[in-house]
Amino acid sequence: MKLRILLINPWIYDFAAYNLWSRPLGLFKIAEYLSAYDVELKLIDCTDSFDSERYGSGKFRNEAVEKPDLLLDIPRLYKRYGISTDDFINRVRQAMPFDMVLMTSIMSYWYPGVQKAIEIVRDMAGDVPVILGGIYVSLYHEHASKFSGADFIYKGQVGESLNFALYTFGFKIKKKREPLAYYKLGLYDKYSFAPLLTAYGCPFKCSYCASRLLTDNYQRRTPENVLNEIKGLYNTGVKDFAFYDDALLVDSESHIKQILRDTVNKKFDIRFHTPNGLHARLIDNELVGLMRKSGFKTIRLSLETVNTERQNTTGGKVNNEDLIRAVKYLKQKDFAKEEIGVYLMYGLPGQELEEVKKGIEFLKNLGVRINLTEFSPVKGTEAWEELVRKGMINDDLDPLLTNNTVFPYLYSGYDTEELKKIRLDVKEYNDH
Repeated sequence: MKLRILLINPWIYDFAAYNLWSRPLGLFKIAEYLSAYDVELKLIDCTDSFDSERYGSGKFRNEAVEKPDLLLDIPRLYKRYGISTDDFINRVRQAMPFDMVLMTSIMSYWYPGVQKAIEIVRDMAGDVPVILGGIYVSLYHEHASKFSGADFIYKGQVGESLNFALYTFGFKIKKKREPLAYYKLGLYDKYSFAPLLTAYGCPFKCSYCASRLLTDNYQRRTPENVLNEIKGLYNTGVKDFAFYDDALLVDSESHIKQILRDTVNKKFDIRFHTPNGLHARLIDNELVGLMRKSGFKTIRLSLETVNTERQNTTGGKVNNEDLIRAVKYLKQKDFAKEEIGVYLMYGLPGQELEEVKKGIEFLKNLGVRINLTEFSPVKGTEAWEELVRKGMINDDLDPLLTNNTVFPYLYSGYDTEELKKIRLDVKEYNDH
């Protein structure tokens, strides 16, 4: 008899959330891996509820929920983003019976969504084992073990160790075939967009980024493999593709340029988006030409700060001259302001608001969109260790307090009214 496995992507619990072409790609890769075995798979995606707007991205549907005690002082509504709990209960009921639940987790501070989903599954399915994996458990293994409610915490990438996790509960699975792409498993049949990963990990080591904590080595897929995935998804009706790589442009001649040349040659009617910031230093005129020809519509560049000393101490991946040159190339190929966004961060350790203001003026002069983002510390990074050394946070800080809305409010020391003015100024600039 086939092992019946229910895959669950839990809700987002946060003060703000927007769907930038996101889907539970890690969970889909688990489904791909398991498709080679004699199992029956069903999926519930709790974030599968949003109003599609520009190019398929859009606002998650949401409802206000009670704040955890740690967040009571934050003057904003706390919400659950995604399907209703009633809808989730109905989907669980329809999926029954199942022998096991495999659940993923994304942002560490979204763990209330994990807890809620497991609580409901427990009420409905009793002692069916729940295995929890994903980013939250990889960064906060001990916290997840104590508070998630899962029976088994699965840390790391999908592979043979997943078989061991299943064996722990007495389940043995036999390989029957070669694995199938996730979009051929009936789990992804109603979306006009898809996320893409052309590589895993990142060769850079930015002080605030968790990429190296989550993936040991930087591993790239072949351009042919990526193109086959694009073609397969395109044939299902997908038109918008979002690159979620941490370092998409590394060794561009043998990688992303080849991928884009192939998509141009195939004459796919598609659009590309880069919600993760691109490395401006690695952008050249030929690459920009391929980006234009292949259908790029949403380009995001990483800058984080205009302070040259902080640029060097946080990783040295970009400087102001790199960004000026990249924007010049993009504008020469007729990419407009609304298509070129630059991430500028506030709340970095020791960063004053005056530094943020200088960054805003710098980007205004370049004529690009300003994507103002809040720093939130990630456990295990250099930035986290610096905050612990300075006594600004404890190493056992609850993940809820690392939320990118919460952390700057509680720990940056900024004047909240001045910060509101800055954000309003950026909004007015972007809207014109």
